[in-house]
Amino acid sequence: MTTTPIFQTQDALGTIEVYEKNGVRHLNFGSFAMQSAVERIHTNRLYFAYTQTMMGALLFQDMAEDDILLMGLGGGSVAKYFFDHFPQCRIEAIEYRQAVAQIAHDYFDLPYSPRLNIVIDDAAHYARERCVMQREFYRFIMLDLFDSEGISPSLFNETFLTQCQAMLKKDGILVVNLWNNKAQFEELFAWLGRLFQAKLLFLPVHGMVNMIGFFFHENTPIYSRKALQKRAVQLEKKYQLPFKRYLKEFIAYNPNFIDNVTSA
Repeated sequence: MTTTPIFQTQDALGTIEVYEKNGVRHLNFGSFAMQSAVERIHTNRLYFAYTQTMMGALLFQDMAEDDILLMGLGGGSVAKYFFDHFPQCRIEAIEYRQAVAQIAHDYFDLPYSPRLNIVIDDAAHYARERCVMQREFYRFIMLDLFDSEGISPSLFNETFLTQCQAMLKKDGILVVNLWNNKAQFEELFAWLGRLFQAKLLFLPVHGMVNMIGFFFHENTPIYSRKALQKRAVQLEKKYQLPFKRYLKEFIAYNPNFIDNVTSA
């Protein structure tokens, strides 16, 4: 199992490394935690189980000429997934580190395109400025802002989450990657539960410590479980992700919330 160094650089926040192992290219920020990974022969697939699980949101929303906001780019695997599989959608990705965005293009096959806009900015600053200019804009907002220490203190507050909600369309969905910091999880759960009036669901990530939260804005419908079962079959066949399992686990893991989002 040979590890091959590909690229290394430094910025003000520390080391950024790219390496390959067993046909998989990895992005690392100088710690044990991998930030992104992609199979070299399947660059439009999602490698990590947690990014696959974030796609559970597709059970509830069709993708057409929609706008998606990704808070946190890394190697760009989620941005590339949307770009490749939904050719009419537009993606905006916020990345704090210019070097990381460049590496995503240079080493992880992230394309340059008018449909993909990468903004180099702090996520909290971006949210403040965007809420002044335009609200209710994005169909999906996906937050993947965790590192090995947890969520950034500048983002760990109700104000930022309220701004994220304000940027969503009234029938949009906020998707949040949550780690296993119990105190942070409980506080985020309390804030988001209030903001979204308990229209929320969680999915555990198999084999990882992540939990993915899905938060449904006020005009999202109550989804028929029968219709969702049919849709899960169709999505699984089309995208080769376990949507049937996701639906079963949405129901099994959310006994207190599933009726706020779906009907029998």
